[in-house]
Amino acid sequence: MSALGVDLAAIVLAAGSGSRMRSGLRKPLHPLAGAPMLAHVVDALGACRPDRIVVVLGPDDEIVAKEMQTRTAHLPLEVTEQPAPRGTGDAAACGLAALGDPAGDPEAGELLIVPGDAPLLRPATLRELVAHHLASGAACTLLTARVEAPSGYGRVVRGPEGSVRGIVEQADASPDELAIDEICTSVYVVRRSFCGPALRRIRPDNAAGEFYLTDIVQVLARMGHRVDSFTLSDATEAQGVNDQAQLAAARAEVRRRVIDGWLREGVSVVDPHTTHIDVTVRLAAGVVLRPGTILEGHTVVGSDAVIGPYTRLVDCAVGAGAVVEMSQGTDAEVGPDERVGPFASLGPATAP
Repeated sequence: MSALGVDLAAIVLAAGSGSRMRSGLRKPLHPLAGAPMLAHVVDALGACRPDRIVVVLGPDDEIVAKEMQTRTAHLPLEVTEQPAPRGTGDAAACGLAALGDPAGDPEAGELLIVPGDAPLLRPATLRELVAHHLASGAACTLLTARVEAPSGYGRVVRGPEGSVRGIVEQADASPDELAIDEICTSVYVVRRSFCGPALRRIRPDNAAGEFYLTDIVQVLARMGHRVDSFTLSDATEAQGVNDQAQLAAARAEVRRRVIDGWLREGVSVVDPHTTHIDVTVRLAAGVVLRPGTILEGHTVVGSDAVIGPYTRLVDCAVGAGAVVEMSQGTDAEVGPDERVGPFASLGPATAP
């Protein structure tokens, strides 16, 4: 049973080739603040405590599967394959097939579907989306956002009474539809018993010749089911990552969030614009981070320690009250009240 008191399963769509990244690294593994992009998405899902999480990958993504299973042992995660790139609707069908029939009542339960390239989704947003869906009694609820420049996103088409009637992809949109500023974020909650029948009714009659998951909205509406929406208060969360420019923007946002979180915990960050902290780093209250500080991996810093300026520590332990300035360290340990630097190079055998 999920955190929201309902049978809830999740599907993460991460089978895209990522060719626009122009990188030898598989798209889901591109790092943001020390964690793969896909891990950020899966961790956000974890806040809903779904009974199962199925990640849909491409046929050559064994390395992604191994990395995710290593990093997410605390979650009920499994992977399945989309054999051919036939679109998001086909990928969702692969994930649904991997889930099989739910335990108990096959008509019960909800399905949360998210894209694997949306690392800015907040855990609280997904919880609120599911809660809204359950309260509304809708067959499907989609997460939407309003943006000033919606290029590249599917537009939300509403009926005269304001209900959601469908999603139209940009390549298939008319001039009037292109003017719509409400976009689909590709995040859905669907009543599980409706998802399979809706997926079987979609057709690849679009500019890309693919099975679009967005088409289930129109299918369900035409079947007479209610389709609801939940609009993001912060459209930043809707930003996907399809190229290096979007990855850089996402990294900047994740870095800002991480630093804001530590500021609230009593850490002093003198210059947030030049400071980087991985999500795996642990800091005590009273720590001071001076400009140019980079903390990576599983670095731990004790209370009232001062790091920087211009210091990079990877997988290091720094004791309370220590000072490390203008230095580099990897797998090093600095004792309480020790002073290191400037210009020190630390490792397991070189720490004071």
